[in-house]
Amino acid sequence: MNDKKFNSLISFSVLIAALLIFGALFYTGELKFPDRKTLKIKSQQISNLEESVISLVGAELPVKWGNLGKQLVETGAIDAEKFESIYIQRGGLSEGNKKLLYGENNENLTIDSENAGYILNLLWAFGLANKNPVLEQGPMVYKQYGGAGNFASTGGWTMAKGDAMNHYGKHQFIDLTNEQQALVERVSKNIYRPCCGNSTYFPDCNHGMAMLGLLELMASQGVLENDMYRVALIVNSYWFPDTYLTIAKYFQNRGVKWENVDAKEVLSSAYSSALGYQQILSEVEPPKSRGGGGCGV
Repeated sequence: MNDKKFNSLISFSVLIAALLIFGALFYTGELKFPDRKTLKIKSQQISNLEESVISLVGAELPVKWGNLGKQLVETGAIDAEKFESIYIQRGGLSEGNKKLLYGENNENLTIDSENAGYILNLLWAFGLANKNPVLEQGPMVYKQYGGAGNFASTGGWTMAKGDAMNHYGKHQFIDLTNEQQALVERVSKNIYRPCCGNSTYFPDCNHGMAMLGLLELMASQGVLENDMYRVALIVNSYWFPDTYLTIAKYFQNRGVKWENVDAKEVLSSAYSSALGYQQILSEVEPPKSRGGGGCGV
């Protein structure tokens, strides 16, 4: 791997807001969508483009969460008292979110406009604490960066017991085969996020660390490579919805419907990195921002 791919530690503030890719036509694997009759928001309130890109209903991801939240708490990767105190300020944890944090038999993770930030934080903690060669041997530990503790994804995780680096890659929550690990590394090098100039293989911010954790979970549970990209695009779109609506407008202007885009291509540096997205912005007017997408808890 050419180190130059990782020398760009660009920090942009990208305007973003809520909601998810509408993917019944986009995703043909395990991803499921609730009945649209349950919506409280009428479809007339959003544009046709938004309807094709951003789901109003949420999506069930093809990964079982099980008792990983409980393990994160028991190991101290999440300090439950600190963690809950953050959400008390935001109205408190729902029963569903408490179950993800403390429960034993959680089924597949579901992401929606209300819990996208919460899912981000759970996956951030998991990605940071789970033992994996990406953390041990990848660019996070390259000498030119002064140590893995100097990044937003590590120094910014203040919800652990003690220093976050006491948990960095220290806990074996899941085991990956050699083939699964190779899959994680291959896919992670092709997935970027618009807040940074780095791929998931260099998870220097919360979104990158959370995506690494998600890729590890998907690989461990048998999700196929193409589907990993599709799910990653859906989740990235939840975390950066304005970004991907703008990218969808870019493709629409070229006669390509969102359901026909190649997820791997859209997640590449050409579109999903900070610099790639800036190029898109030079050609497409973004939607009105609804906020969100920061690199903190």
